[in-house]
Amino acid sequence: MSQTQKGHPKGLYVLFATEFWERFSYYGMRAIFALYMTKMLLLDKSEASNIYGSYTGLVYLTPLIGGYVADRYWGNRKSIFVGGLLMAIGQFFMFFSAAASHSSDKAFAITMMWTGLTFLIFGNGFFKPNISTMVGQLYPDGDGRKDAAYTIFYMGINAGAFLAPLVCGYFGEEVDFKWGFFSAGVGMLISLVIFYLLKNKYVVAPDGRQLGVGPNKLMDAAALGGDEETGLSANDKKKASNSGGFSKQQLTILIGGIIAVFSILYWVLHVDVWGSLIYGMTIVGPFVIITDPSLTKIEKDRLWVIILIMIFVIFFWMCFEQAGASLTFFAAEQTNRHVFGWAMPASYFQSFNAGFIVLLAPIISAMWVWFAKKGKEPVAPYKQSMGLMLLAFGYLVIAIGAKNIPEGGASIIFLTGLYFLHTIGELFLSPIGLSMVNKLTPGRFTSLMMGIWFLAVATGNKLAGAMSSLYPEEQKISATYTTKDLTIDGNAIDWNTVMNNQKVNNAIAWKLNLVKKSDKSKEPDSLASITAVSSVAGFTYDSVKTKRIIPAPMSKKELSKLSPGEKEPKFIYALSEDGKNTYLLTNDLKGKNNSVSMQVWDMKPARPKFLSLEIDSLYTYFMIFVGFAGAASVILFLLCARLKKMMHGVH
Repeated sequence: MSQTQKGHPKGLYVLFATEFWERFSYYGMRAIFALYMTKMLLLDKSEASNIYGSYTGLVYLTPLIGGYVADRYWGNRKSIFVGGLLMAIGQFFMFFSAAASHSSDKAFAITMMWTGLTFLIFGNGFFKPNISTMVGQLYPDGDGRKDAAYTIFYMGINAGAFLAPLVCGYFGEEVDFKWGFFSAGVGMLISLVIFYLLKNKYVVAPDGRQLGVGPNKLMDAAALGGDEETGLSANDKKKASNSGGFSKQQLTILIGGIIAVFSILYWVLHVDVWGSLIYGMTIVGPFVIITDPSLTKIEKDRLWVIILIMIFVIFFWMCFEQAGASLTFFAAEQTNRHVFGWAMPASYFQSFNAGFIVLLAPIISAMWVWFAKKGKEPVAPYKQSMGLMLLAFGYLVIAIGAKNIPEGGASIIFLTGLYFLHTIGELFLSPIGLSMVNKLTPGRFTSLMMGIWFLAVATGNKLAGAMSSLYPEEQKISATYTTKDLTIDGNAIDWNTVMNNQKVNNAIAWKLNLVKKSDKSKEPDSLASITAVSSVAGFTYDSVKTKRIIPAPMSKKELSKLSPGEKEPKFIYALSEDGKNTYLLTNDLKGKNNSVSMQVWDMKPARPKFLSLEIDSLYTYFMIFVGFAGAASVILFLLCARLKKMMHGVH
């Protein structure tokens, strides 16, 4: 029965606030994650990008587990609370990691980081698939307010995503990365408190029943009502109450197929373990449904439309999700971020997409309504092909900006233009895809097919990390050594003398005496001593002749917190005779043990290759994405007529 009530139940705003702070937590951490790995853990961009891709890929993989547990055992409420608690713990492990990263023991900081990521990945798996399903349950069937409710809820997601980089990015980049992660953890705790305190009173069905208390399969059975209402036998209702799981055939295909594909990817093609898992599930998952014997020919055709579109969705997210890695590197190192004298943190650019969504979503939605009234609204595949073309145009803009970067950095206009075009492309593809899955999938498989659709997003995110690892670097760290017994010509370094001596007339070259571990040892080589051997190489103070300075110069706030007499860490820079390597000595003047580290920079690293193409510049790198997105757009456009027929009248 259609409802004409005005306004929305208060439960919607409880879920809105819960999701707002959870997305604040997720996007806040994501905004500074890649920067943290490269600046504090001193990982090179390639390794950091692969870790980033594995994390964001697994975030979209675990909802399959969380959704299944909620459907069969826990219900939505318990899953949301457990997931939120796990994510809060994960953020605070990231805080501990960042706090430990200031010491010379980077291994402990990396261990804390992986622990935090594990909690975040599984926590998101329980949280993400369950809160959005409760929005629709607040309304009776046929209620005209339901579409508007999801619009409000979607705005909550993007409002949180917009605010997160501004807050967590500021604390992370301008104060200390640990406070950025801490802010994300506090946001998750706020989300938990709101949900826990208000759920019983407001998150209720139209009849006053508490939502999400028990397993969803029980709710489905209860919704069937008595025999007089449904005409179903007791046996039919029993089957409905037991739905939501996999059949024996589906389990065989799923488990056996994943093991087989994982084995090929990992041991034969040498894909990393997380990539093998994500790609394996994405390849096998669709066949769990498409091989079900209960499907009719029309149902199979419609499912094949979804599966084929998933291939193009993978390419979309592979390109789109460069935002958290390579595009953040470009913002930090190659973009002039000064706006009216204010240096904008690089992480702030990750607010642009969410901000544009808030502004543009109502306009795009109204545009489709207008086309529908005129009888000219294109079917979903056409819209998605246009979304891919807009993605290509966005990368063409940034490629132009990267072709000739001035001394002060590329204009902010190029990244702004990219995010503007990418946002429109996202609105053409992502919500359209979710609606398409809902319309084309047989009702009995809707939840499972939605989970499989998100596998495509997971694969796209993982591939985004792999592509980001190809980001060309002008210089990169090839080794890092730490010692507390650093000597020059047998004498301990007098750092006060070295740092205060501003009159350097003779250049110094360094000879490294390294203690090499055995080939079987997992420990790095150690630095035994450094000896001055000749005056043939560059020697400067306080700066490094590379675009990335490690550690980064202290901010004004950090300098103001130094104790009386305490000085900012200084740098000693030396260039090898062949010009290939740079040796950077840094001393932590705040440390009691006068800890010294040596970084060896490769000034002429080998250029990354994609297939047979050598990526010799940022222009070449970004043009690869133009090619991927543009080709995918054209191919999908050419397939649209055929896909439209396979949809059998579903628009």
